[in-house]
Amino acid sequence: MSKVFLMGATGGVGHRLGPLLRQTGHEVVGLHRKPEQAQALSDAGVAPVLGDIITMSVDDLVEAAHGCDIIVFSAGAAGSGLERTTAIDGDGPGHAIEAAKHLGISRFYLVSAFPESAREKPRNERFEHYMREKKRADVDVARSGLDWVIVRPGTLQHEDGDGRVSLGPAIPYGPVARGNVARVLSALIDRPEIRREIFELTDGPMPVAEAVAALVRD
Repeated sequence: MSKVFLMGATGGVGHRLGPLLRQTGHEVVGLHRKPEQAQALSDAGVAPVLGDIITMSVDDLVEAAHGCDIIVFSAGAAGSGLERTTAIDGDGPGHAIEAAKHLGISRFYLVSAFPESAREKPRNERFEHYMREKKRADVDVARSGLDWVIVRPGTLQHEDGDGRVSLGPAIPYGPVARGNVARVLSALIDRPEIRREIFELTDGPMPVAEAVAALVRD
């Protein structure tokens, strides 16, 4: 099994993903920003590493991810301001890519955003900035030369979900439970043959294992 460096380990997706990866036999190193978050990660079987994505250099990330085989970037600014959105959602994946290259890590997973997010709502410049930064990160990942996978969830819900989803290169927009996003990421990590693909994700009718298996090209 692999050793996974999980960026955003205490977030809505990340704190669910860490234990799932442990259950399937992976080692997990979880990046966290607040010292008081370390105990919960340890209790979940995730090795905590203290660090702030905004202030960490590429060298800092190289040190934090040393010995890992996979990087998962599920961090986000969560509406905490334009500068933080730029630094975390926009710059963060690029810095993680550089760290991966320094370490010889080829596998990289990014939680992005569904392009149709909030299109029915009045235009909000803060949200438009968020979407531009997400797209910038997608481009950086797709151009990286790594064995990447980008997952674009619909509107994120705070539930664990029921393990049933819609997943594919282009699907109708809708909501998705954070727990289902974590399940899909865990299943994708166990299918390394799925690479250099962008997938949209919502809650839906198909069990996660079947939805991910259906993505495998003949």
